[in-house]
Amino acid sequence: MSSVWLVVLVVALAVAFDYTNGFHDTANAVATVIATRTLRPPVAILMSAALNFLGAMVSTSVAKTIGKGLIQPHLVTLPILVAALVGALAWNLITWALSIPSSSSHALIGGILGAGIGAAGFSAVAHGAVRKVILPLLVSPPLGLLAGFVLMGLIFVVLGRVALGVIQGTFSRLQVVSAAWMSFAHGLGDAQKTMGVITLALFSAGWLPTFTVPLWVKVLAAAAMGLGTAVGGYRIIKTVGMRLIRMQPVHGFAAETAAGLIITGAAHFGAPVSTTHVIASSITGVGAARRLTSVRWAVLRDILWAMVLTIPCSGGMAALLYVLVLHRL
Repeated sequence: MSSVWLVVLVVALAVAFDYTNGFHDTANAVATVIATRTLRPPVAILMSAALNFLGAMVSTSVAKTIGKGLIQPHLVTLPILVAALVGALAWNLITWALSIPSSSSHALIGGILGAGIGAAGFSAVAHGAVRKVILPLLVSPPLGLLAGFVLMGLIFVVLGRVALGVIQGTFSRLQVVSAAWMSFAHGLGDAQKTMGVITLALFSAGWLPTFTVPLWVKVLAAAAMGLGTAVGGYRIIKTVGMRLIRMQPVHGFAAETAAGLIITGAAHFGAPVSTTHVIASSITGVGAARRLTSVRWAVLRDILWAMVLTIPCSGGMAALLYVLVLHRL
């Protein structure tokens, strides 16, 4: 297969992955605002789609980390990227079908690492990959748990004597703002990962002189994620927003605000984090601030298992595909 067709295949797979990322991760931004009945699902999902697109157009810091921080740039080939995307895409579809809120970020990172290791062994892993990529993925969920717990605790202290009706009305309006911010943050972080893969393909094929994300790549990735978000992912919305804890608008506001802070901050420093795991951990922290029994720990256990399994499973599928089929290209 010629390099032209391989580039086209990588771009097509990246767009498909970004689309599944959109509907798979819709829950990240709008699960709480739907669960609290602050917004109807169609309105919340369309708002999220628009802000996902806008967020994706703002920065390329995470794209550069994904493109240059995972495997050694001189070892990257187009077949490796094809294997990585197929592994990530397959895991996204499997977990969506099972209603498991796994991380698209973990899936893509696992696919890239797995394909690179399958091609050149562990020496393919870039220097600093643990610090730049793996560490933020591991640290961000505990930070989300802590941020949700602290913010909800502060709200309890400040508004403990305020009438419930006043709190409900105020936070119903504020939650629309926090859901919008969460949607923007999701686009800011997650769409950039696909931009990084497409740009890496263009750079590896010699179509770009330097690793710089072209405008058309930004628009394509942003549009694919926005379209996927518009389709929605109600299966996972139910898991994240309705099964983890019982929420009212004040809880949704606290969870989304805490998660938005972490995701936006990470994107500013080019650190790829999982929006799925950050919002799930923030919701858990909010629930725990009420009382430990507020959290349905069995649901959280399933999410944590998905977190543990995603990178090795998507990476394993990508490595097998490369070793068995794509190494010949």
